[in-house]
Amino acid sequence: MDVIEVGLVGVGPWAQLVHGPMLVAGPETRLAGVWARRAEASTELAARLGVRVFERYEDLLDACQAVAFAVPPAVQADLAVVAAGAGKALLLEKPLADDLDAARRLTDAVDTAGVVSQILLSWRYADAVRDFLVRAAGFDAVGGRGAFISGGLLGGMFATPWRLERGALLDLGPHVIDLLDAALGPVVGVRAHGDPLRWVGLLLEHAGGSMSEVSLCATAAVEPNVAGAAVFGRGGVLGVDCSSAVGPDAFALVRSEFAEAVATGSGHRLDVHRGLHLQQVIASAEADLVSTRR
Repeated sequence: MDVIEVGLVGVGPWAQLVHGPMLVAGPETRLAGVWARRAEASTELAARLGVRVFERYEDLLDACQAVAFAVPPAVQADLAVVAAGAGKALLLEKPLADDLDAARRLTDAVDTAGVVSQILLSWRYADAVRDFLVRAAGFDAVGGRGAFISGGLLGGMFATPWRLERGALLDLGPHVIDLLDAALGPVVGVRAHGDPLRWVGLLLEHAGGSMSEVSLCATAAVEPNVAGAAVFGRGGVLGVDCSSAVGPDAFALVRSEFAEAVATGSGHRLDVHRGLHLQQVIASAEADLVSTRR
């Protein structure tokens, strides 16, 4: 398989810790360069990774086959539409966008251009999670529960403006909703209560009749994070601890599966449509939170 040339958009925490090191590690990809709106930070990260820095986004697009995004949701939604229109494959972050309309516009752009898309829902690339989902497929579950409890918004590199504004539902919610959706069936209904900046609870209804409950919080001083899910049925319980499941092997799998999807044009099961489905669930939950406050 030919090496895939990937451009990196963004210089924030995930770009520094995950996307940049992952893409330069190869052998399936070569990092073509870095672009971000903060020129000084772009230069610094590009130098650290040993790659070119681009002053213009359009020049980055001209130099690569695919683009990896590590930027806030609202920025990703706008820039990824441009990249799709230029015929570039997209490695996207969750959530797709900051709202449902923008997520739909991005999905339409991907479909119109016919480009490959893949979402870096990090839990789904961990061996423990994939094993859990294989077992869950043959498990007669009546329901489940999931949680992601962290102190990410209390300070540190991940207390970024969009997370501080929108809270745990938009940031942490996609991971847990995606995992329960994959284990129990598509989410077809949601009820929500709480406060995204404190504690949010979700009641999910799945196709087929199963129910699940989700707890989300990013303002609790816990170490390590409480993260994972379990499903329950006549056969007992199946669970997975996601708090330490994601490591270098998972990100190597992200890279290799993305490169294969781009090279073959076959797509990926965690594509933009998966992201749109999760955004729809979150939008419904946010609307329910608003209605309950009235």
